[in-house]
Amino acid sequence: MDFGKLPSVDTVDFNLPPEPPQNEAVLQGLPARTGKPRILIGATGYNMKPWVGEWYPAGAKDKDFLRQYGKQFDTIEFNTTHYRIPDYATVARWYEETPDDFKFSPKIPQTISHARDLGILSGQIPVFCEAIKELHEKLGCSFLQLPPHFSPRETGMLLRFLDVFPTEMQLAIEVRHPSFFEPTVAAEVFFQQLQARNIATVITDVAGRRDVCHLRLTNRRVLIRFVGNALHASDYTRVEAWSAQIARWFAAGLHEVYFFCHEPDNLLSPDLAAFCARTFAAQMPEVQLRGPRPVEKPAQQGMLF
Repeated sequence: MDFGKLPSVDTVDFNLPPEPPQNEAVLQGLPARTGKPRILIGATGYNMKPWVGEWYPAGAKDKDFLRQYGKQFDTIEFNTTHYRIPDYATVARWYEETPDDFKFSPKIPQTISHARDLGILSGQIPVFCEAIKELHEKLGCSFLQLPPHFSPRETGMLLRFLDVFPTEMQLAIEVRHPSFFEPTVAAEVFFQQLQARNIATVITDVAGRRDVCHLRLTNRRVLIRFVGNALHASDYTRVEAWSAQIARWFAAGLHEVYFFCHEPDNLLSPDLAAFCARTFAAQMPEVQLRGPRPVEKPAQQGMLF
């Protein structure tokens, strides 16, 4: 993830911003939870040969990687769907190779999200949705990553997209244009429309764009994209700050958090995710979550002298 990356983060103020005042009404208006709040922790890909012997068993083959990923994580920021609409056989394989509690969070294809009309006239929206619905109960919260030029002035186009997108599918939206994070009527209308249509927000915590770490909630769940910096010391303190923030939200009635761990080239994402799981579990022992654990190394036979 290159968005918001900086060559050095030593002087970045990573403090979370103040709680948006609108969150109080959103949280108060949520239906009561019927079970434990849940944090789903995931990475951004599973085809990672460097994880073999560390997070995947020694000798694991490429064809086994998704199955091994599902043993370590219970969700994935699924970028594969951003680049192409999968066929039904592929979706069926994804379903079969993941455990019962797994939730995919597929990214809307860029041929839709980055089209001038958000794919409304292309016919691709129903094609994508029908394919991805084959994940059945393993289909979690999809997310639409709007391009950087998409501003609050284009909210009308987004509403036309939402008129086409199936209401029974969970959806979250990520915006990047700076004007969404300014105290304007147009920006507030955008977030109010998400709330009215039961659409979640995506919050991105990244060094070079602190404005996109906006903390705005609009429904019972939120997607957090946490961009680390190769396990810089600030990665750990930032996770601790998020743990406290999520605990406050759960205490106020939030139901669910997707927490996606980004690290350069995805190499250290399991290390970060393992720290997240330990930190969240220590602060919120009542919360349902699971995180990765390093695989056991084969015992080494003692050397003979």
